[in-house]
Amino acid sequence: MPPTVPSTRRSFIIGVGCTAFIKPRGLRTTEDMGLEATTKALLDAGITYDAIETAFVGYCYGDSTSGQRALYNLGMTGIPITNVNNNCSTGSTALYHANNMVKSGMIQCGLALGFERMAPGSLATNFKDRTPPVATFDEATKDAEASLSSGSNFGPGAPRMFANAAQEYFDKYGAKIEHLAKIAAKNHKHSINNPYSQFRDGWTAEQVLAAPKINKQLTKYMCSPTSDGAACAIVASENFVRAHGLENQAIEIVSQALCTDQPGTFESKRAIEVVGFGMTKNCADQVFNAAGFNEGDGRDEVGVIELHDCFSANELITYDALGLCPPGEAAKIVERGDNTYGGKFVINPSGGLEAKGHPLGATGIGMHFYVVMQLRDWAGPMQAPGLFDGTDKRGKYGLVHNIGIGGAVVCSLLRRPEFFQAGGEDGRARVGYNHAHECRPITIADVDKVKSEKNSPYILQRARL
Repeated sequence: MPPTVPSTRRSFIIGVGCTAFIKPRGLRTTEDMGLEATTKALLDAGITYDAIETAFVGYCYGDSTSGQRALYNLGMTGIPITNVNNNCSTGSTALYHANNMVKSGMIQCGLALGFERMAPGSLATNFKDRTPPVATFDEATKDAEASLSSGSNFGPGAPRMFANAAQEYFDKYGAKIEHLAKIAAKNHKHSINNPYSQFRDGWTAEQVLAAPKINKQLTKYMCSPTSDGAACAIVASENFVRAHGLENQAIEIVSQALCTDQPGTFESKRAIEVVGFGMTKNCADQVFNAAGFNEGDGRDEVGVIELHDCFSANELITYDALGLCPPGEAAKIVERGDNTYGGKFVINPSGGLEAKGHPLGATGIGMHFYVVMQLRDWAGPMQAPGLFDGTDKRGKYGLVHNIGIGGAVVCSLLRRPEFFQAGGEDGRARVGYNHAHECRPITIADVDKVKSEKNSPYILQRARL
């Protein structure tokens, strides 16, 4: 295991904002979605864009410097703006870098923004004149099918990879497709309470199973949809938190890690490794160890989780990879209801990627948005119960898991700091409503409250709010 980067300072998420995740119909530009998410995050934090010292902007489908174009709406302050692309883990990768800038002491306050404007249908490369980097993963999962009881599979590349991983788990441990249906139904039920979600239909397990087949293991309702959307998070030091009176809403990034593949992804000849099972396990172990837990410990201290359910197959195997259960017992979490309200964990209270949508660049930051709101106790009908019932006023941890094939995975362990004290004016008053579970558009008056003194009317007049 590589050593954890030494941390000289604590870091905190002080502001978050999100747009609705919608069907990809080209209704909104990335710069306009980015403006909305960032404006909400700045309002939430009670600061202007002038306080931001650096920004990392994540997206997969867009031209170079799309990040600058989005943030220039709020100001042209000359700060470093770095564009990030790490497949489905893009958003969390942007946040990882902003967080490290704060932890290293290089800055007091940084911003991570993620957005995506996608094409309808299954994921595809935009570059037809070259072999995509994930082609080796497609080949490896097809090679692994010879060892699966289901044999050769079919369907688009991404769902085929994750379906094969689930089949390997079925073959080894006895889980079934019905467990995938229950996971999907759980997420769609959760999504009913999330106004940011693309789907709020609340499909049952029976409806999930009856939906059109994508491949041998997955139906349409077990798969995340392509989506348009944006999310933003602002990270700051403890000095910044105290100087700006944000003790009533700052959520600490206790530990965070980004891991990539190791040789076992291919050399193991296993479908489950092709989709990053080992990579996720390594990453989760790193964040819990960095938080001070012994090997394998700490999971019982987690109350709420947003994990990468691009397909319900991945949610099943990720229970195991994150160490939420003993090896091979992910199906028992499903059967006991330990993945929903009233169980041991509330997993994907937002509805997860399957229901709320999956705009690649925004997804990881959106996950942090929901966990931050849970730990603030602002999440309303989505609120996980029991997070603050113990003797420790910091409450339980929130865990985020965001993975991308090709590959990279980010895990974050979040918690209220010991100085957290609810009360007084907070982001809900500054935004004008509780944006944890209400979704409204922004106005030019909102933008005027947070834009830099160094702004360009020439740019801002082109914004469509």
